Amino acid sequence: MDLGLRGKAAIVTGASRGIGRAIALGLAEEGCDVALCARGQETLAETAKEIEAKGVRVLALVADITKAEDMERLVQATADAFGRIDILVNNVGGSVAADSDEAWQSTFQTIFLTAARATRLVIPHMQRAGSGTIVHIASIWGRESGGIPTYNAMKAAMISHAKMMALELAPHNIRVNSVAPGSISHRGGSWWRRQQEDPEGMAQFVRQNIPMGRFGTAEEVANVVVFLVSERASWVTGACINVDGGQSRSNI
Repeated sequence: MDLGLRGKAAIVTGASRGIGRAIALGLAEEGCDVALCARGQETLAETAKEIEAKGVRVLALVADITKAEDMERLVQATADAFGRIDILVNNVGGSVAADSDEAWQSTFQTIFLTAARATRLVIPHMQRAGSGTIVHIASIWGRESGGIPTYNAMKAAMISHAKMMALELAPHNIRVNSVAPGSISHRGGSWWRRQQEDPEGMAQFVRQNIPMGRFGTAEEVANVVVFLVSERASWVTGACINVDGGQSRSNI
């Protein structure tokens, strides 16, 4: 199936490993030029090399996008390098498991504010082009109770932000959606580390919580994101799509 992404230009934040890396590679596989950022130079360079091997253009910037100036630099560099910005995937995450002002502020800045800021910065480029699509990587814990309170609240805020921006931007032919992964295991990630440390405990967790009987993969999340930003999903906006193997319990 041709997804119509060849020649498009995408920004994927937090793209050096895990879900972000899989999304960047999935977009490149479809012929999309990709700009990616992360704080670590080594893994970022490795991912950029994999993307380039797929025959597309790649822009890799070491950046801390919790800083406004770094996000502005990424968006401008993408526009300068590719001449357009068609796709934005907000994937940066991270939370602090505490109930202090500092924990809430840190999680707000890392999860929600980075997505809201990036969205605001790419909108003028998409409006000039007459189209665009934005995806927030949220979580099933943004849709129902569970997990860490700071994380839950900010992921719920991302889902709400995507919905409201979808309504606001629909007249400009800009679609905004969110994707809510369940428990995803990828090398170096938190679930993967727990599997190494406590394989039996994690096997029991899967039996009790995931009807499909296994952890999800980063590539399975990426496949949904790549579809969502494509023309094949042209009438999907304001949606939040679970990718969780049946793990979530919400009816909506």
